[in-house]
Amino acid sequence: MAEEPVPSYSPPSNAAPLGQYVIPIANKLQDIFAQLGSQSTIELPQVAVVGSQSSGKSSVLESLVGRDFLPRGSDICTRRPLVLQLLQTKRKDDGSEEEYGEFLHFPGKRFHDFSEIRKEIQKSAGLGIVEVLCIAELEASGSRAFGEAWCLENREAETEREAGGNKGVSDKQIRLKIFSPNVLDITLVDLPGITKVPVGDQPSDIEARIRTMIMSYIKLPSCLILAVTPANADLANSDALQIAGNADPDGYRTIGVITKLDIMDRGTDARNFLLGKVIPLRLGYVGIVNRSQEVTLQLQC
Repeated sequence: MAEEPVPSYSPPSNAAPLGQYVIPIANKLQDIFAQLGSQSTIELPQVAVVGSQSSGKSSVLESLVGRDFLPRGSDICTRRPLVLQLLQTKRKDDGSEEEYGEFLHFPGKRFHDFSEIRKEIQKSAGLGIVEVLCIAELEASGSRAFGEAWCLENREAETEREAGGNKGVSDKQIRLKIFSPNVLDITLVDLPGITKVPVGDQPSDIEARIRTMIMSYIKLPSCLILAVTPANADLANSDALQIAGNADPDGYRTIGVITKLDIMDRGTDARNFLLGKVIPLRLGYVGIVNRSQEVTLQLQC
């Protein structure tokens, strides 16, 4: 007598993926530990974007979000680690979609204009302990209007104290959530670009400080590293690949990202870069072309 086949279980087609439940919990834990301070933390999965100054790191993040919202320029733009939590939402019944951002230091305030998100990141570039004080003031005052006014009044002075009046950097995080039906549930970290020569009121050991800050993120086994290098630079001298190699010597967590493919010298190409013939990576390379600074400025006008 033939045995009857054992029916296999298959989840219903409308079942939500596991990440839809786990990632929001992980994001909440990250927010809580960020307010408690660096001494209280657990390792949660995240993707860190590293590279030299003006290598195109922020543009890579904007490509993942599909919106322009990060500061741009020829000098140092990312002055503090930006922890970007992308949360996928559902479209409305009429097919329309709502996209907005929320900052941890402005709980409950939605930024629907992404240019305002950029301005808030720039204002908060040197924000330090005032983040925690703002939240405490919001809760203690019982008045959101009073609490937000207190935040605005104290933010500028703290910016100058924490990161300096010119181009200093700080290891205090800016935490931003983007809600959109066009993103995947993922946590990304935009880290300050590696720079060699101090400018303005930057300390003489600015490179060592930035490298120490980057290593504190990418050394964690739960961190995936996006090592960004422009195509018009020598890959063998890539700061991103060098520091990623120190944190991930076996290359199990590093993905190479080659930017600015459209501005390579005439007669050259990035084929050997992308095929891993110059510096092999287990997870390989991805080549991207982002909008130029000129086009971006035109669109913002």
